Formats: sequence, structure tokens, C-alpha cells
Amino acid sequence: MTFEKIMFLIVGIGLTFTALAALVRIVRGPTILDRMVASDVLLTTVILALGADMVARGHTDSIPIMVAIAATATFATIVVSRYVKRRNEQAVSDTTGEAGHV
Repeated sequence: MTFEKIMFLIVGIGLTFTALAALVRIVRGPTILDRMVASDVLLTTVILALGADMVARGHTDSIPIMVAIAATATFATIVVSRYVKRRNEQAVSDTTGEAGHV
């Protein structure tokens, strides 16, 4: 085995372990924020796998896919964080009896 094959094997094992750990956290939670961070890790792992494929095969065809995945992950993180913020503000206003912001 050459050095390059050994390195790609190590990278593949690392990315597989990271993806499985992220999937476990997505399923188990327990909170929506845990699931969101895990989904960001999973999408980042997919981007890294596409980058490793580009290095291994010597092409740049995957760059548009990587950009689209990164944009989707960023947008999803913003949407979930705004949802959680709004939900927390409602919970605080319900417990204090106020209708406005705290």
C-alpha cells in the first residue's frame, strides 16, 4: 500500500465515524439544538468527503454541490435558532404574564 492509499483509508474511517456519531446525536437529541448542531456536523462531513473525493480523483466538479450544501446548512441553522429564540421568548412571557419582550 502506498502512503496515499493509507491516508485515504484513514480519512475515510474518520469521516465514517464522524457521520455515524452525528446520526446518533440527530436521533437521540435530546433537544432541537443538539439535533441542529449534529446535522451541521453531518453536512460538514459530507462536504469534507466531497473534498477528499476531489483530491483523490483530481477534479473540481463537486465545488457547486459543496457551496449549495454549505448555504443550506447556514440557512437551516439561522431558521432553527430564530425558532428556538421565539419559542423561549414566548415561554418567558407566558410564565411572567407579560405580552412584550423581557
